[in-house]
Amino acid sequence: MTRCLETLKPFIDKTIIDLGKTEFRADPIGGNKYSRQTSIISSAYKRHGKILERALLEGLKEKNHIRVWNEPEFWVSADAERMASPSKVSDCLKNQLVYGEKHKKTEIDIVVYDDTTKKISAFEVKRGNGDFDRGKKDSLLSALLATHMLLKSYCENAKNLEVSSYEVKIIFYYGVISLPKGLSLTRNDLDNYFGFPLVAAVESVNSYFQDKLFELLETSNQSPNTAH
Repeated sequence: MTRCLETLKPFIDKTIIDLGKTEFRADPIGGNKYSRQTSIISSAYKRHGKILERALLEGLKEKNHIRVWNEPEFWVSADAERMASPSKVSDCLKNQLVYGEKHKKTEIDIVVYDDTTKKISAFEVKRGNGDFDRGKKDSLLSALLATHMLLKSYCENAKNLEVSSYEVKIIFYYGVISLPKGLSLTRNDLDNYFGFPLVAAVESVNSYFQDKLFELLETSNQSPNTAH
């Protein structure tokens, strides 16, 4: 068992227990059995996003010379929000703004700081198994650009860390990317990008979650929990 899986096993076990309590309305065509399984699967897809995020976070912690954390309170300034436009990608990528104004709070899924190179990187994590509509794509890109403009100042002023370079990317894990390729990573890119076998650790977590989910689907036929 990898350290990543060992760390996340209790979280996954609780997720499966919660999925087992999923309430559903029986569909006239699907009946109790398939209606319940459909509800469980639908909920599992949504919860897997958080499992995937945490697996990447914990997997990255196995690399010794980097610091890795989740930032639940990253503040986007009014200027950053105003300037972050999908029509001005090049301008935003060249711009830097001062971090600190508490205008709009957002979350950065994963922040990585390399003690050797002094590089700071921020990552949003998506499953990447389906495409987004235009509005969602524009929203993702705007948020990414706002983070980019503030990231260097955030690291220097809020974390007191020296910065030599910085970048932001969205990880579309399963390969359906919704942003320009230069701003995106997929599962196939991760090992080479980070310089160590990260995907194997993440896949051990995915396999465990899948096995537990299949067990739940098998046993769900025996004890349906129908909500009307």
